[in-house]
Amino acid sequence: MSTFPGGTSLSHLDIYGDAAPDGVCGGSPHMHLVSTEAYVVVSGRGALQTIDGDGFRETPLSAGDVVWFTPGTIHRAVNRDDLKVVVLMSNAGLPEAGDAVMTFPAEIVADAAAYAEAAALCDLEGRAARASRRRDLAVTGFEALRDALLAGDPAPLEAFRTAAGALVRDRATGWGDLIRECPLAQAERSLAHAEAIARGDVAHLSEARVQQAVPSAGERGFGMCGRLRTYDVTDQENQK
Repeated sequence: MSTFPGGTSLSHLDIYGDAAPDGVCGGSPHMHLVSTEAYVVVSGRGALQTIDGDGFRETPLSAGDVVWFTPGTIHRAVNRDDLKVVVLMSNAGLPEAGDAVMTFPAEIVADAAAYAEAAALCDLEGRAARASRRRDLAVTGFEALRDALLAGDPAPLEAFRTAAGALVRDRATGWGDLIRECPLAQAERSLAHAEAIARGDVAHLSEARVQQAVPSAGERGFGMCGRLRTYDVTDQENQK
């Protein structure tokens, strides 16, 4: 079995170019509760606005830049000139299983039904409008968290983290299996290979193969931060 290195997932992201209510163009602020995310900037110019243990920060982005952020980092991709990035996400499959929570206003994050309604994209025809609507709602919550931190009040951020954890608690019961099946299994295979080499056993080298990622078919989807094209980076050989 040969998945993408590190048990990560891969996608190509064109950051949204329309403006939120604050006049800033970009995506929906959100955080991941378990996974680390990385941006490899391929073209354009923009920024990454973040809220983490050090407070609020804006990191400029341009072609060639690489940034990554650990679980709990609230992040907002800002598009200032046709920003495009390749996204690498740890724990392939886990983000799709509900690892992300958008920074909707506190009363929505505290209510599972209200959150689900705000996050849903619904029918195909209305997806662009819904994506913009949920982005705008997340920006409203993001501004409240940011402004409170800048004023020296961490309580809203702490409350958001607690509410986000409660929101995903039930579905998190299956996350361990995803981690064991992908990144952990790959790390264990690498360890087994290293131990085999140390014994003088090179049998696994005969299994060497080249694999190519398969892009998703059809139009790009509406992700949290932009128009998204995902790639199938699972073991293609074993799927035949």
